[in-house]
Amino acid sequence: MSEKKATAAIVARCQELFDDLNFGAARAWKAAQPGRKVVAYMPIYVPRELIHAAGMLPLGIMGAGENLEVIHGDAYYQSYICRIPRSTLELGVTGRLDFVDGFLFPSICDVIRNLSGIWKLQFPNVYVRYFDVPQNYEDGVGGAYYVRELQELREGLEGVAGRKITDEALRASIAVFNEHRRVVNEVYAARAEAPWLAPTSEVYLLMRAGLVLPVEEHTALLREYLAAIRAEPRPQRDNCRIVLNGVFCEQPPLNLIKAIELSGCYVVDDDFALVNRWLLDDVPTSGDPLEQLAVAFLHRSVETAAKYQPDERQKGKFLIDAVKANGAEGVIFAAPSFCDPALLDRPMLEKALDRVDVPYIGFKYAENSAQMQPVREQAGTFADSIKLWSAA
Repeated sequence: MSEKKATAAIVARCQELFDDLNFGAARAWKAAQPGRKVVAYMPIYVPRELIHAAGMLPLGIMGAGENLEVIHGDAYYQSYICRIPRSTLELGVTGRLDFVDGFLFPSICDVIRNLSGIWKLQFPNVYVRYFDVPQNYEDGVGGAYYVRELQELREGLEGVAGRKITDEALRASIAVFNEHRRVVNEVYAARAEAPWLAPTSEVYLLMRAGLVLPVEEHTALLREYLAAIRAEPRPQRDNCRIVLNGVFCEQPPLNLIKAIELSGCYVVDDDFALVNRWLLDDVPTSGDPLEQLAVAFLHRSVETAAKYQPDERQKGKFLIDAVKANGAEGVIFAAPSFCDPALLDRPMLEKALDRVDVPYIGFKYAENSAQMQPVREQAGTFADSIKLWSAA
């Protein structure tokens, strides 16, 4: 198989997984051996290492996208919230998640907190947990709290799996996810270096595949993609390099990503499928594994609107650093409609960009947005203005 065909085959496989709202890959994994269990989770972060150490499959659920009509889900939520809880409920009520043994709802916002309660009422035979995270980042306060949360989660997952999660198994899983993050970061670095070789529409599908495949299989797929794109020449265009921010929870339609690329922008950094690279570097495999996970979350994790930043002087530094590290020329803020964390965060991030003269624009979307021409025109105008003024 030629490298071009290899790249196309990998992307086609990821597209198939992306389109499959019945989660056939996860169902097949569960059916392959008696006693296997699947634990679903909402974005943006859960300690997947604990699920993996219990011998279960972590399954990322990021709504239903644009290909599922939401009928039942609209009955549970008012119209002035984002779409992801409604479409996730639609997946559940229509039986598309009937094989899931547990569901974790991490601390993102009030809407997801409420969704965890609704899920308990609708699916009483499924292990459901609202997974809270600390807002105090002192080791003796937030760290101690988080270790207790992890221990409670550990005990709950042991009940689902019917087996103990030993420290040895957890350390082994930490090592597996360390390797996975290294390869994920390698893909992001390769795109930042030569974005014409790794279009963001492909990279996005590749990262979404990591939410439904076993982590070991996804790591191998990432390596195959890297080898394929490095061997396949692609034309370089005179595109503007931008960072995309605000997409940490509800994901955009794939056509929105393609519209931004077609407008003349290379996306060189983003916060898509953030769980894949939430922790910034390796978690040590020595010592108490729960304490190591807690320290990594407190001190070595990404910044996002759903994570409290106690130091106002540091607000926006992560975004400025991303612009500089990836050679970006501007920032596009893209947030789901009615997403309070992202939309409340944006003005503070815009002020930080103003201080260092980084241009930006912003727009809102929903996971089922259909009209992409205005987005393409807006992003194209933004890219053209950057080229014009940088040339001047």
